Amino acid sequence: MTLRVAVAGNGMAGFRFVQELLASTAGARVTVVGEEQGGAYNRVQLPNVLAGTAGPASLELAAEDWYAARGVTLRAGVRAVRIDRGRRLLHLARGPAVPFDVLVLATGSSAVRPAAAGLADGGGRLIPGAVAFRTAADCAEIQALAAGARRAVVLGGGVLGLETARGLAAGGLPVTLVQRGRRLMERQLDAGASRMLARTVRSLGVAVRTGVSVKAVHGRARLTGVELGDGRLLRAGLLVLCCGTAPRTGLARAAGLATGAGVIVDDQLRSVTDPAIFAIGECAEHRGRTHGLVAPSWAQARVAAQVIAARAIAAPAPSYTGTPAVVRLKAVGIELATLGSARAGGRAEVITFTDPGRGVYQKLIVRDGRLAGAILLGDTRAAGTITQLFDRGAPLPADRASLLITRRNAPAAPASSPVLLPGRATICQCNGVTKAAICAAWQEGARAATQIADRTRATTGCGTCRDAVEGIVEWLAAADGGLAAV
Repeated sequence: MTLRVAVAGNGMAGFRFVQELLASTAGARVTVVGEEQGGAYNRVQLPNVLAGTAGPASLELAAEDWYAARGVTLRAGVRAVRIDRGRRLLHLARGPAVPFDVLVLATGSSAVRPAAAGLADGGGRLIPGAVAFRTAADCAEIQALAAGARRAVVLGGGVLGLETARGLAAGGLPVTLVQRGRRLMERQLDAGASRMLARTVRSLGVAVRTGVSVKAVHGRARLTGVELGDGRLLRAGLLVLCCGTAPRTGLARAAGLATGAGVIVDDQLRSVTDPAIFAIGECAEHRGRTHGLVAPSWAQARVAAQVIAARAIAAPAPSYTGTPAVVRLKAVGIELATLGSARAGGRAEVITFTDPGRGVYQKLIVRDGRLAGAILLGDTRAAGTITQLFDRGAPLPADRASLLITRRNAPAAPASSPVLLPGRATICQCNGVTKAAICAAWQEGARAATQIADRTRATTGCGTCRDAVEGIVEWLAAADGGLAAV
């Protein structure tokens, strides 16, 4: 009997799950329910569209006809409202319910709003001029508002807030970035790195206010200003909310599934309450953790698809054990990469290198001779080498500082040269694509970075590996017959 699979959510996690399931088994009838119109798109690239470094067309992951061509039913522009676990039905806001044998929750997360007077009306609608940045429609609204605003305020000093503030400032709009916490990117950076980042951001035309909250939003028919907790009033015609997200668990909770911060799942991404229901991406809580990055979402999508495919043929199921935290900031004029945790603690060995004149702050956290965390700000030339050491858990050289200290304008370290990188080196962190996989795609006929992306998915996540992929393509093109050893 054909397995009926329903997917609640057509974002990056839900769409990747469908791709992986189709690649893993032909014995499934798939229905995807998405709240936004159209096919799936790359939400991670929205700040690049806002900054003007990418066009809206570059966001598309799949047009609507992609689903039909593969026998997948897409119910776009409609919201899932209730799970009937007894009858195995997913009820929608309109139209017939979707029957399922397996349900995959990929409902993502919602933007967190501050408790500020005047921000929203009684119905929860934001005051005109304020936008919670999550979707392509939000991006278009921000662009339209920015065109007519004299000043903007961005609330939230995390990755999205920084990328948004820098994107608006790059377009010539005066921007103030407001962070409630004492540090920018407080989840990833220590105090020293945060101070250096704030200095860099200010040098790029963004005013930074940390350690202060938003007390009230001014304006009746339209936003006119933002009042901070210290009493200062920031005049603005645009307020962008980037102050965090919360996993969307309402659908699961109403169905009686166990939830914490997210939908609680086991190592096969199944709900601990109902093994016929899976959760992946930002809405899932695995081993007490939720994730807001694309790499864990895609890794979970792959494992869930393989588990479901294995179930169809009674084969052993794989497990998801977690994904290392690797963050690359995509903001024009700012080089920043973080890996693992910046917190030392215990008997950790800490190696730092700073150059305030160049805005450089680098830090390695070493435990038992292996890399446990790293911050590379202002100079990321060593990122390739350090990421490979982090991914493999390889022993570090005795001279740890040699990984960090480079002369100004010096060439990249030898380990980051394509010819010396081992085949197992991960080039695309989001998709887990190795140098060997890129070389294999080349040997199969892919001759451009876009063709490599089609075959391997490299560059289709956050996009920060694009230069590395293009470098490998150039190296392969220069090699004899394109058959360089890997």
